[in-house]
Order: sequence, then C-alpha cells, then structure tokens
Amino acid sequence: MRIADVLGTVTLSVAHPSLQGGVFKLVGPLSWDDLAGRATEPLEEIVVWDPHGAGLGSRIAISEGREAAMPFHPDVKPLDAYNAAILDRLEYEPSEISSVQ
Repeated sequence: MRIADVLGTVTLSVAHPSLQGGVFKLVGPLSWDDLAGRATEPLEEIVVWDPHGAGLGSRIAISEGREAAMPFHPDVKPLDAYNAAILDRLEYEPSEISSVQ
C-alpha cells in the first residue's frame, strides 16, 4: 500500500460495467521524503479507481496490482490500482524509517 495525493479526475467515454459506482482519479504517489516534508522529484502519476469520492488534493491510501481487485472477490473488476482509504490525518516520524531508505 502506498500513499498518494489526488491530482485530478480522469474522464472516460466507455468503461467496464463492473466499474460503475466509482471514478478514476489521477494521483501522485508520495515518497518517504515527501511525507517528511522534504520536496523531491515527483514520482510517476498513476490512475486509481475511487469508489469513496476523494476530492482534489485529498491524501489517499492506494492498493496496487492483484491486491487492488481483492476487496471485490468473487466479483471481477479490471483494476491495477484502487483507493483503499481517504486519509484524514497522517503521523510519520522520519527518524524511525531512515534505515529503510
């Protein structure tokens, strides 16, 4: 799971019927430095399916790959990335993670 900021909405003319009830959002995943308040080069933006209604500038938790479709099992949803949660608050202490980088 990664954390990202919502940058905008993606508009489709046709979508798979199983994706009704959600909207595709363009998001910018955040690095550890971004979360610590140190600006870095932006990571590549991705498109995420959002059934929760995250707004522009919202910070969200995203699941990617196979895990993105698992909450809907046994239904099939053709997803590579899914908004798992809208984050109200995030607490992060960089000193605890510095050895992971």
